[in-house]
Amino acid sequence: MKTAPALALAFAAPIALAGCAINSGDVHNASPVAAPAADPADIVAIDAALDDVYAVISGPAGQERDFERMRTLFTPDARLSAITPRGLNGMTVDGYIEQSGPFLVSSGFTERQLARRIEIYGDLAHAWSSYEGTFSRPDGSPGSVRGINSFQLMRQDDGRWLVQSIFWQAESPDNPLPADMAGN
Repeated sequence: MKTAPALALAFAAPIALAGCAINSGDVHNASPVAAPAADPADIVAIDAALDDVYAVISGPAGQERDFERMRTLFTPDARLSAITPRGLNGMTVDGYIEQSGPFLVSSGFTERQLARRIEIYGDLAHAWSSYEGTFSRPDGSPGSVRGINSFQLMRQDDGRWLVQSIFWQAESPDNPLPADMAGN
């Protein structure tokens, strides 16, 4: 005689498989469904979150950055990663503060957004944000950098949008910014 768990499994398996058969259509031939329009309040909140990230790392030479504030803009396990000529350089928020903080303060690094695209799906958001950064080189001459920041954000239970990751790459002569992201 079968035991109760075995009977439950015997009955559940055909039901689960039937559900898979009913729901497993050919996704390549599925009719496209238009995504719902993003809530304007979410766009405003995400814009503000990104503006806060740019603001917290920006400032004149000698000005300490508010890294405590920076930590509040990111999820606890957030990552910041750059594609560099030497490969991928990824770190936690604290790793970024440790590695880049002295440069931000000593060089007077200021970063501003040039253009932004935002997509939202449920509690997930992606912002493609081109940037321009200015700074002073060690010899005092001005330097600049442009590129694209790819922000991934997550809506929190309290409705705030926090950055889960930033993945970026600087512009280069063989990899210029797309025209629609180059700014005015």
